[in-house]
Amino acid sequence: MPDTRPSRELFLNPGEWFFGSGEIRLRTVLGSCVALVFWHPQRLLGGMCHYLLPQRAVVSAKGLDGRYGDEALQLLLGAMRGCNVPPTEFRISVYGGGNMFPGLVRPDNHYVGQRNVEQARRLLALHQLQCHTLHVEGVGYRTVVFDLAIGAVQLNYLALQRPLSSPQGVRTT
Repeated sequence: MPDTRPSRELFLNPGEWFFGSGEIRLRTVLGSCVALVFWHPQRLLGGMCHYLLPQRAVVSAKGLDGRYGDEALQLLLGAMRGCNVPPTEFRISVYGGGNMFPGLVRPDNHYVGQRNVEQARRLLALHQLQCHTLHVEGVGYRTVVFDLAIGAVQLNYLALQRPLSSPQGVRTT
């Protein structure tokens, strides 16, 4: 049966984030970028960010910028604290970090998606946050749709070329 609930959909471009509740669907498309998704099943609150790079190369005094993983997480954490909900109470999912140019030789053998995923893992550990779902790396892109009304995430993964195995780090707990 089709979903007939009224819903508003917000598309998150790179560098954007949203936190709130209600009949809202958050949608984004990820290549090498990473999305952090937070859901609180009792309070029916959630949020998502879509970041491009792990962190800024140069510290800026202009304020937080959602294009960078460390700052995007700070924006979401601030919104959670503004609602008086400890961030440790949220279910957290991490998506993205795909290798969009698998044939490109890199001097350090690290592509930006891999660095974005490493940053997500570091940040969650730093803030003592538990990741419940992880679908990262691989070769290709993902579409993520997060329904804030019920906390459901729909993930579509499209490989650019068939990798030797499934994306690294795919796990659900």
